[in-house]
Amino acid sequence: MMQKKKDFSKAMPWISTIALFAFWELVVRLFAIPEYVLPTPSASIIMGWQFKAAIWMHAVHTLYTTLAGFAIAVVFGVVLGALVGSSKPIYTAANPLLVGFNSVPKVALVPVLVMWFGIGTTPAIITAFLISFFPIVVNVATGLATLEPELRDVLRSLGATRRDILVKVGFPRALPYFFASLKVSITLAFVGSVISETVASNLGVGYLMLSASSRFNMPLVFAGLLVIAAMGIAMYEIFNIIERRSTKWANRANPTN
Repeated sequence: MMQKKKDFSKAMPWISTIALFAFWELVVRLFAIPEYVLPTPSASIIMGWQFKAAIWMHAVHTLYTTLAGFAIAVVFGVVLGALVGSSKPIYTAANPLLVGFNSVPKVALVPVLVMWFGIGTTPAIITAFLISFFPIVVNVATGLATLEPELRDVLRSLGATRRDILVKVGFPRALPYFFASLKVSITLAFVGSVISETVASNLGVGYLMLSASSRFNMPLVFAGLLVIAAMGIAMYEIFNIIERRSTKWANRANPTN
């Protein structure tokens, strides 16, 4: 019985995806929605296969810019999150600046980045970084700030320095928050890359979708959307697996399993 539940749980994502695609196909065919308005998933998949070489080239470029911007966001976010989470004065000074910067629509910054760096890969990497670093900063800072004051006092009484507490206790305790932020940030990084590619690039899935939409080739547009969704799910699941293996101590066993 337990094995059947586990097997069904593993199959649920596939079942829900197939059900969504079937519903989408049925609605488009039932209401005879024109292809240039909303193509069927089958038409999008077929179009994606026909243009598989071009989609592969653009998808690799989008993945590269996304991961590059995301990697910078991780480094910057961990360092800034550590500073903000371990120091009350820094938190007080930096918090309004971070919130204000995060409130600025990143698509509005793309033309500025184009003026500074030109059209191409650099604006996409920077946009991916700008849109994905904030959750990492907030979660790392929260994980460090939630360290109990009593525990700090005990560690200090045992001779631990502030650096020892941060490195040996604070960062391990913040790992669940950190991995949660990675799963959110990697999906946001894709959003940043594609936004920049639609505005100021001649490569990437965003550029491909913009080019296809100008020719009213909506199946190719949706094929690009499906590729982005697939890459986002894959990267999310990679970090999910790493999280489960790295933070087993933080996850209580599910009594229903």
